[in-house]
Amino acid sequence: MELELEQLDRRHEGLRTRHPQRERRLLASLSQSGQQVPIVVVRGGEAERYVVVDGFKRVRALVRLGADTVLGTCWEMSEPEALIVDHLLVGSERVSAVEQGWLLRDLVERFSLGEAELARRFDRSVSWVSRRLGLVRDLPLQVQESVRAGQVMPYVAMKYLLPLARANVGDCLSLLGQLGSERPSSRAMGRLYVCYMAGDARTRERLVADPRLFLRVDEECRRRPTDAGGQLLADLRALAAIARRVRQRLERWREEALSAEVRGQAEVLLCRARTELSRLVTLWPQEDGDAGRADAAGGAEAEGAGARDTHHRAGAGDLAGGGTHGAPGGHFDGARGGPQLAR
Repeated sequence: MELELEQLDRRHEGLRTRHPQRERRLLASLSQSGQQVPIVVVRGGEAERYVVVDGFKRVRALVRLGADTVLGTCWEMSEPEALIVDHLLVGSERVSAVEQGWLLRDLVERFSLGEAELARRFDRSVSWVSRRLGLVRDLPLQVQESVRAGQVMPYVAMKYLLPLARANVGDCLSLLGQLGSERPSSRAMGRLYVCYMAGDARTRERLVADPRLFLRVDEECRRRPTDAGGQLLADLRALAAIARRVRQRLERWREEALSAEVRGQAEVLLCRARTELSRLVTLWPQEDGDAGRADAAGGAEAEGAGARDTHHRAGAGDLAGGGTHGAPGGHFDGARGGPQLAR
């Protein structure tokens, strides 16, 4: 049957989560091929009104396309019975626990069905009904709205945000607010939850204040090698990368002279770096065969890097022997590189 969009009552639309990507695909399909699958409705209490039971994404897409009508199938049964049948037809594996809780709460509050009756209708235990109702009753409304809008995955809300809210609802809401519209992965939320529950008050405060920064730092710490050899190689790679980046900036900004203040600070820092590098070279054991092992470990990349380093060793030697001379006349060029040296 063909229905006017104005005849539809979408009171149960909030029982389903939204999936922006799926809705975009559906919108494109409807614009190209038109509606192929009818929505499901039941007769409402008012004349010429129909309550939508299934097909909310199709209705939203048709509204966006400016349609006036929609194809629908009317089930000749009561509204609560239709909601239960639709859930059973969809299958519990395609409906999240949060959505099940929303449906059960709607049936309890709107139609006054008891937990024992719901357990019988859904062919579940009373304990299952009670757990689903407890989920949506304890989960903060702000979190539920994020789930409904597709910003937070239902599994993340049930697995991590619910116990976090039970521990400290204020921190749970602050954490969600800091994440904003970013949809955190299950793995990321798991890390935040574990670190929050295991951390002290200071750790929890920092985590809630900036969870994205906390995740970046945590990921970096997890990638950092734990053995002495791995840590040494990681530090040497970082040292070489920083030196190469500074040298490249000096080459790009050779035409720009430094101010006297910046040049003085740069000379002090380069003097400190030269001293530490000299100590490092002195400390490093010079054994026969070291170069061969380095070539074997580094391959062609090590050979290429060595060639570039050889080309610039003269510059480093000049700095060691005659101070900081990055340009004729003793001026050190590259003003804009100064603030980024510590990055």
